Amino acid sequence: MELRHLRYFVAVAEQLHFGQAAEWLGIAAPTLTVQIQQIERTLDTQLFTRTRRSVALTQAGEAFLVEARAALEQFERALNIGRRAGRGELGRVNLGFVGSAAFSGVLQYQVRTFREARPHVLIDAREFPMVELPQLLEDGRVDIAFVRLPIELTHSLRTHVLLHDRFCAALPAEHLLAQAQSPIRSKAFAGETFVMPEQREGTLELARRGRFSPAIGGAPGGLLAVLTEVSLGAGVGIVPNVLSRAVDVPNVVFKEIAGEPILSEVAAVFRRFERAPAVKSLIDQIVRTPARSG
Repeated sequence: MELRHLRYFVAVAEQLHFGQAAEWLGIAAPTLTVQIQQIERTLDTQLFTRTRRSVALTQAGEAFLVEARAALEQFERALNIGRRAGRGELGRVNLGFVGSAAFSGVLQYQVRTFREARPHVLIDAREFPMVELPQLLEDGRVDIAFVRLPIELTHSLRTHVLLHDRFCAALPAEHLLAQAQSPIRSKAFAGETFVMPEQREGTLELARRGRFSPAIGGAPGGLLAVLTEVSLGAGVGIVPNVLSRAVDVPNVVFKEIAGEPILSEVAAVFRRFERAPAVKSLIDQIVRTPARSG
């Protein structure tokens, strides 16, 4: 028995007239009669009582009608879900991000915009150490990562920059440099102890420009952990400038660094040959988003 048999049966059951049902289905009445007889033989029961003037459902026919309608409705539902999933309107997207992607608003903008367009796609977003995200993408455990460049990536991954940012200094409020009224020159940090964030490039570039080797007092990982260490007087931190507007940690003062800005960028990273429709839909949205300045 095939789905068409169920459609034929339901049409006759609703019309209670073979000729009218055949016309509605677009087939010949004798063909419809043969199809209904095939169903009855398969079920080994009579579904209709027929006279020259009327057609009526038997008790078995009434019971079968309930299930036939339910089966057709479920089939249509499955078709609809399949089509929507194929268009990226259903599914799941796993996001990985580093703190500065959230503090900058880049992550929130992409998720909010996507949910407005694809409300039935489940989005799971989790913070990870940045060093882990490329492998998580390669393994398929994360679909799209929001990171701070530069970061080492394989050829199978590609990036799209969403935010142009720069580094600034985070200092304990009692630190002498925290009292400076103008941007602080790189060489003024010589001799300081640095609390190193996972993105080391800002600190290393500052030291290069100041012609000194940075003394590392600790590397706690995430940016909030770095700022906490700074607030406790463990050292100074060279952190993304977006933190100066997004985070208020007691006893931490943010200061600009003099000279050419030490640049960094927040970007989305994703697999170059992504196949999952929902993930591709979010990637399409991301690559249409122009980068903004932090």
